[in-house]
Amino acid sequence: MTGMTGTVRTPGRTVELTIRGMTCAACAARIERRLNRLDGVSATVNFATETATVDPTDETASVPVDDLVATVRQLGYEVAPPGGDTRTESPDPPDDGRSATIAGLRRRFVVALLVGVPVAHVSMALAVEPALRFPGWQALLLVLALPVALWAAWPFHRAAARGVRHGTVSMDTLVSISVLAATAWSCWALARPGGPPPAGRGWWQTLADPDGAVYLDVAILVTLFLLSGRLFEATARRDAGAAVRRLRGLRPGHATLRRDGREESVPIDVVRVRDVLVVRPGEALAADGTVLEGCSSLDTSVLTGESAPVEIGPGDAVAAGAILAGGRLVVQVTRAGRDTHLAALTELVDRAQLAKAAAQRLADRVCRVFVPAVLVLAVVTVVGWLAVGGTVEHAVAAGLTVLVIACPCALGLATPMALMVATGRGAEQGIFLKGHRALETAEQVDVVVLDKTGTVTDGAMVAVDAVAAPGVEILDVVRWAGAIETCSEHLLAAPLAALARAAVGELPAVSGFRSLSGLGAGAEVEGTTVVVGSARLMTGLDLDVGVEVADRVAGWEAAGSTTVLVGRAGTVVGAFALADEVGSGAVAAVSALHALGLRTVLLTGDREIVARAVAECVGIGEVIAGATPAEKARAIERLRADGASVAMVGDGVNDAAALSAADLGLAMGSGTDVAAAAADMILVRDRLDVVPAAIVLARATRRTVRRNLAWAFAYNLAALPVAALGLLNPLVAGASMALSSAFVVWSSLRLRRA
Repeated sequence: MTGMTGTVRTPGRTVELTIRGMTCAACAARIERRLNRLDGVSATVNFATETATVDPTDETASVPVDDLVATVRQLGYEVAPPGGDTRTESPDPPDDGRSATIAGLRRRFVVALLVGVPVAHVSMALAVEPALRFPGWQALLLVLALPVALWAAWPFHRAAARGVRHGTVSMDTLVSISVLAATAWSCWALARPGGPPPAGRGWWQTLADPDGAVYLDVAILVTLFLLSGRLFEATARRDAGAAVRRLRGLRPGHATLRRDGREESVPIDVVRVRDVLVVRPGEALAADGTVLEGCSSLDTSVLTGESAPVEIGPGDAVAAGAILAGGRLVVQVTRAGRDTHLAALTELVDRAQLAKAAAQRLADRVCRVFVPAVLVLAVVTVVGWLAVGGTVEHAVAAGLTVLVIACPCALGLATPMALMVATGRGAEQGIFLKGHRALETAEQVDVVVLDKTGTVTDGAMVAVDAVAAPGVEILDVVRWAGAIETCSEHLLAAPLAALARAAVGELPAVSGFRSLSGLGAGAEVEGTTVVVGSARLMTGLDLDVGVEVADRVAGWEAAGSTTVLVGRAGTVVGAFALADEVGSGAVAAVSALHALGLRTVLLTGDREIVARAVAECVGIGEVIAGATPAEKARAIERLRADGASVAMVGDGVNDAAALSAADLGLAMGSGTDVAAAAADMILVRDRLDVVPAAIVLARATRRTVRRNLAWAFAYNLAALPVAALGLLNPLVAGASMALSSAFVVWSSLRLRRA
């Protein structure tokens, strides 16, 4: 077992333990129940992720890690205690020992397949056809069968024995008892006076009527079936978590730090805020930061799901985990360690996988009493058949069948397996779920409310049109305006300055720059006074606006654009239209939402005319404009009061209240931490078309969970009475039990194509 690396976590901090040896949901329920008996902690154990998450009930208290580990070990399970904060990524993406487990299961499965199947075939043939028997055939069968029944089935026997030592039972108890009982019964049947059953029984009769059968084939094939099911399940778990492991493994183990003009390689854990990092081509960024030097492209596909590289340069923000495609960057660290964007996303995925829906908690409660109930039912079945005059062979066969068929694995895997696959698939697409609430809510959503700025639009003003007065060159207007706006700090100055630099290149010098009462700015450019600002500024300065310019300005304002006019030598020489452009994919996203049967509403604090222009552009029919943050929340509440289930998509601090008020909150990845904290989903890729994809994924996951649980409950409810009535052979029971768990895993894995 893994040793401890620390004794106590810091106050209020969550502890996560990796638990090995759980084989069914009953194991997880037992561990969770025992951990929750400890003072001051609240524990959740997830069978699919093999993880226990423990929170202090008092935020100021410390979680006693030593007690947690000791408690789990007292139950007979192995524990890998925490080696650091739950939000700190590992330098390498480990598979938590699952590859070794899979390799061991595969070896046992291959032996059971190569040795067991022929032995089972010969066993059944010799048992029903005395003419094929030869001296010592019983001993030969036992010698060949025992390695399968004992060595290949050893994982089941070991877990069952561990449970007996600690006074507990699990699915392995059922399997181990059935395999050992079948083997022991076969030894007695082969050695008893009169030997095995008489000839004349065909294969179909042996399967339909197990009276008097030799059960070596049962012991062998049940072991084979269950090993195949467990191997498939373990492989699926490892594959389902691959995306999350890649996310954890994005951060490199070392970084190149620039200090006093020298570069040195240091462990990632020593990187701090305000350090300066040097990143070379092919390396991953070790922390969040701002580019100081260099231009390059970044591969952010694992973080955002966006395959196209992102071009960055000085002043641009970069995130940990992004891979430098070319060039060389010098980056000043703004966030390091567990505070990075990557660490936050990784924690979201971990939390989502550990969350338990109400349906899963019901399944856990069932599994808690299921195994003891099955053991009692098996004994009652044997006694009942003997009491009604059944043969010992038939009574034993019916009891074995009850033990074999009743595994609750499908119940335990139904929800967490689907959630594990869904969170991994979501991470690949830049969709991060905070927990099961998003999945349970997405299916009922019928109204999607969209914030405008930064959600439907890009959130940055750009110059979209320009006009020059008759007799004036448009490039002159651009040059004069750009020269002045380069000196201005007004929000509308940047897009005009950028346009001028792109269109003209070098801009003329200015002198006597002055801000004009918040309405614009003026300066001397090329020997003449030039002013740039609103129409009200031009009116106040008695500058003449020509008919052509006035008509264009009126048309732009009617379409919702913001206008900036340029005056020179007593007249308006030109004007610009600025707009917050509709984001890439917004039109397709709204169309996709409508195709899903969802009603869309645009909710913004912007002017009515601007909001309606944007809504018309993307196809949204309803608009709520001029809303303050509190009014946005009240608008959501009114929609809910009318009976709608509302999803809200936003990105800013002013959206946080609305995101919390909605049934389902979705925060765009470019938004604020406040918005992300209030949301149920984080959409890292800054494109609105991720919204319908997120809803589709959530709906598909919810459907899968329902289908899995329905199958698991129906299977166990139907199978147990049939087995107890003696209508199934133990071989059929073993195969059906393995296939039941395999169906749940396969059903969940289909989400990888969602």
